[in-house]
Amino acid sequence: MKKAKILLVEDNEGDIVLTTEAFEEADFKSNLIVARNGKEALNYLSMEDRTTSLNLPDLILLDINLPLLNGIEVLNHIKQNKFTRHIPVIILTTSSSSNDINATYDNHANCFITKPADITVFFDVINSLGKFWLHIVKLPTPK
Repeated sequence: MKKAKILLVEDNEGDIVLTTEAFEEADFKSNLIVARNGKEALNYLSMEDRTTSLNLPDLILLDINLPLLNGIEVLNHIKQNKFTRHIPVIILTTSSSSNDINATYDNHANCFITKPADITVFFDVINSLGKFWLHIVKLPTPK
């Protein structure tokens, strides 16, 4: 099984460390790439210049509250681009606002997860998320 490439779009350094540790502890075969704001995420995806889907992430974990471009704007760009719209986007945020939940699903998010405040529960959520998206789900192959 190949290493899954996961793009984590998160501006909170503590959450980046926790998410990285949770993936390491779960021992998933994955490579976590971090973008610290919405613009950096879109630059990584190189949506304006991309002529191929090669080297795109298999999965995107996206926070909503980001500097420069918020998560909903980033999600909208991802899902409108023919080279990235197939990538599952999991919203992983502190928000539990029904407006945020509805806006992300309106923009074709694959799921919405509110980050648990308890570290043990957070690690359990990442473990479940990884098992589901990296072992159970069949992800599309790049075109």
